[in-house]
Amino acid sequence: EKAAEVAGAFVSEAGFDDEFGYSVDMAVRESVANAIKHGNKLDTDKTVEMNMSASGDELSISVRDHGDGFAVEDIPDPTNPENLLKVNGRGILFMNSFMDEVSWARHDEGGMVVSMTKRR
Repeated sequence: EKAAEVAGAFVSEAGFDDEFGYSVDMAVRESVANAIKHGNKLDTDKTVEMNMSASGDELSISVRDHGDGFAVEDIPDPTNPENLLKVNGRGILFMNSFMDEVSWARHDEGGMVVSMTKRR
């Protein structure tokens, strides 16, 4: 919730509209939840870092966990009929739906970083 509040304030201060803000809110909630639950495995000793920047019509966000990492291509496709009724597995789909660019990379000092860009 805290990350979404911070992102919302940043989006507003940067002059983006509510529809833009909604997309960012959803992507931030999913990426931070994934970082806490799947990246850090709910380990309260590990942190999640979020950075945001805005330039012109573009907003960039990065979210880093301190976990073991994963291969995005190994995540089951939630739109596959065999996965439709599963409770988990939609976060990556949501991030890709709400943002214009989404990528994942291992951080040099450990953990994973999801980088997301949204344009007006």
